[in-house]
Amino acid sequence: MAITAAQVKELRDKTGAGMMDCKKALSEANGDFEQAIDILRKKGQKVAAKRGENEAKEGVIFAESKGNVGYMLQLNCETDFVAKNDDFRNFVTSILNIAIENGASSVEELNGLKFDDKLTVAEKITEQVGVIGEKLDLSHFAKVEAAEVVAYNHPGNQLATLVAMNKEGHAEAGKQVAMQVAAMNPLALNKDGIDADTIARELEVGKELAIQEGKPAEMAEKIAEGRLGKFFKENTLLSQASIKDNKQSVEQYLQSIDKDLTVTEFKRFSLS
Repeated sequence: MAITAAQVKELRDKTGAGMMDCKKALSEANGDFEQAIDILRKKGQKVAAKRGENEAKEGVIFAESKGNVGYMLQLNCETDFVAKNDDFRNFVTSILNIAIENGASSVEELNGLKFDDKLTVAEKITEQVGVIGEKLDLSHFAKVEAAEVVAYNHPGNQLATLVAMNKEGHAEAGKQVAMQVAAMNPLALNKDGIDADTIARELEVGKELAIQEGKPAEMAEKIAEGRLGKFFKENTLLSQASIKDNKQSVEQYLQSIDKDLTVTEFKRFSLS
């Protein structure tokens, strides 16, 4: 049967597939709209299988917060060309909105949510693999809850952060700290969050450096402890020098606003 331009446009609007792919699917389905969608879905599965070993190092990251909860996700693709495409970015935003609307807590939960009346999020991503022709991977997702959560999206959407505050009403301070997390990439909130293996390694390296500098073994131990303190200061969020005022630590900056104000958790996703 003859396939009309209106039918092709309707299928394209529904799936995002190319005009020729839509026309071919409709022809194969003898004009049956739902069957044509299934054909395009199967194409996506075939493309996904073929590109399964490819690396998806590009992509976009979006974060959004609403009062006491924040969400952040990362959808990877293969090329920068796709990552900068408005349709791809709108697709990622639509997935984030689904996460927010449903209160998703994990990648697995988000993948299983309904994208529309036919497909789950995971199935829609597979469909888009066929449309775009690249491997797509919902690689990271985070949900953070606290008295107040602040999101920061770095220009370009290759880096985003979420910061959880213990008190509400301090969105501007939260934004400053969220930017701090983006810029300084702390390993943990404070020294209690640094794992024992990392601490042991830093002490060993510090001691070895001191010995190489000619310091006696008993002094090397103390020097290593001092260097560990510097490591904590540079790599834990609350101890880092604030980018707002480098004469203060992040902890001191927050306490200058409210003596009880602090950060309870942070998340950072980056493509680099």
